[in-house]
Amino acid sequence: MTNGLFLMPPERPLPMAAQDFGRDFADKAAPGAPSPHRLHLKRLLAFSPAVAATTGLAWIMLGWFGEGGISWFEGTLIALIAFNFFWISFTVSTVVLGLASLARRPVPSPPKRPTPMSVALLMPVYNEVPWYVLGNARSMLEELRARGGRHNYSMFILSDTRDPAIAEQERASVEALRASLSPGLDLHYRRRPMNTDRKVGNIADWITRWGDGYDAMLVLDADSLMTGRAIVRLTDALAADPAAGLIQSFPQLIGAQSVFARMQQFANGVYGAALAEGLSLWCGQDGNYWGHNAIIRTAAFANCAGLPRLRRWRGDDKLIMSHDFVEAGLLRRAGWGVRFLPRIRGSYEETPPTLIDHIQRDRRWCQGNLQHLRLLSARGFRSVSRFHMFHGAIGYLMSPIWFALLVMWALIGRGEEASVLTYFSETNPTMPTWPQMTDARHVLIIVLMYAMLLAPKLLGVAALPLNGIRFSEFGGGWRFTLSLVSEIALAVLYAPILMVQQMIAVFRTVLGLQRGWAPQARDGGSYGLRTLLICHALETVSGWALTAGIMLGLVSPWLLPITVSLALAVPLSALSGLRVGSPTFRWMGTREDYSEPAITRAARHYRAELKALIDCKGSATPAE
Repeated sequence: MTNGLFLMPPERPLPMAAQDFGRDFADKAAPGAPSPHRLHLKRLLAFSPAVAATTGLAWIMLGWFGEGGISWFEGTLIALIAFNFFWISFTVSTVVLGLASLARRPVPSPPKRPTPMSVALLMPVYNEVPWYVLGNARSMLEELRARGGRHNYSMFILSDTRDPAIAEQERASVEALRASLSPGLDLHYRRRPMNTDRKVGNIADWITRWGDGYDAMLVLDADSLMTGRAIVRLTDALAADPAAGLIQSFPQLIGAQSVFARMQQFANGVYGAALAEGLSLWCGQDGNYWGHNAIIRTAAFANCAGLPRLRRWRGDDKLIMSHDFVEAGLLRRAGWGVRFLPRIRGSYEETPPTLIDHIQRDRRWCQGNLQHLRLLSARGFRSVSRFHMFHGAIGYLMSPIWFALLVMWALIGRGEEASVLTYFSETNPTMPTWPQMTDARHVLIIVLMYAMLLAPKLLGVAALPLNGIRFSEFGGGWRFTLSLVSEIALAVLYAPILMVQQMIAVFRTVLGLQRGWAPQARDGGSYGLRTLLICHALETVSGWALTAGIMLGLVSPWLLPITVSLALAVPLSALSGLRVGSPTFRWMGTREDYSEPAITRAARHYRAELKALIDCKGSATPAE
């Protein structure tokens, strides 16, 4: 090894062949995953209301525009509105389904005595701050030791770090940590000479060299943190279900200090429970994988989820970027169940601190998710697995559609006298006819869209008491209300900016301008005015153009919230990184802010302890 440190157990190779998307595949070892009770009914309850609501809206709009026939412009407008409305409605119906499930809260049956499992905790890293990653690793190992139980756990730090200075810090940090670990805890480390195939190759390298020595692997991100109880509950669930190939937890956001991060964290902590519950109900055994904080049956993954490269139109091969969705689909194709257990608490991750950091991550995800469109015709995938991949891609493709819809609304204007558009008939080319989108109808659609976007948030709040959560855990009623209003206001302000940025990400991907898969900047960056102006140029120009249209009476004033957001994109982006909160007033604080989990306190202690040891050796961490 090039870094001079190799702390691994004896090799136990496990073959892992790349799958063929052109052929069906079934794993003979898969016992077959039975469908949960009334799964078809749950899917009907999730999808039917969205289809019905969308059909109803389209029918009403066809009636509005029907006199004299539907022009191409009117038909396009109806199609765009209906397409967007379906996905918004589907989110609402999923949340309602989750709300109904939480209201019932059936008493769980006593768990069976689980079969002991040997579990590897895999933490792939790439140029990360070593003391931060290893502090998290130690806190998880120490919690598992204190908790005890029938399962055996080993932690693997799988380094793909390319920076020699950071690699040296990793080596020193691992040696210092191993010297201070409690007896009986297993911490292994290896650094690959080449980071072939990035995280996919990193995990595959471990499987093909050591995978046969472990029944399961719990895949973590560099910023992942899980309580011992959450890890054991995932392991128990996998041990109790021989048909499960993968069980995904519901990661909650923690550690947010900036305006943008706290907005994301509050939304995740308040609205996420009902949405996650509904998702788990209609997915059943056809769940998804988000790449981390999930436990996987090692042999099943090796047999069924090896990823080939995708052949591009230019003839070269391309790595599958958003691998997790595809791996879940491959496991399900082979006969293994993929489950989502949202009620397991204590699974944590962090979120980008600034708007620009979020945009940079989103561009990587867009690049990967749009690849999935090429896999929708792959042989053997279950219909729900295809839906997951399609939904992931649509999440980005909706932004260009929203932007086109915004442009159309702006061009239609406030009525016949003020519209920017004119239509000319072939029989009378000198006399314009106008789209029959009256201001009242225009406003009704916008208000309906806003109401449907707001509904999941309000339903998520209503679900909190059903999930055993009290508002006092958020600092009391008035603090919760202030945080709720703040999150909604900020979400309204940032949503149009994110729409434009996702549209840019789509075009960058389609045009081949988005290259590579750079690692995430965990701590975020500090961005100057020039960077902000370049990044948000399109939003700013669009916003001020809409402002001029409203002032001239050409654009409906009901577009004012979108206009303000776009026009003020630069200051809003600068605001996103502002650090907020204090020990006495935790603005947009979650339960974990007001009652800090023991695992996060332990992780902070171990990080500080390890950093002090590193600093004593005379050098700062290059990754900071």
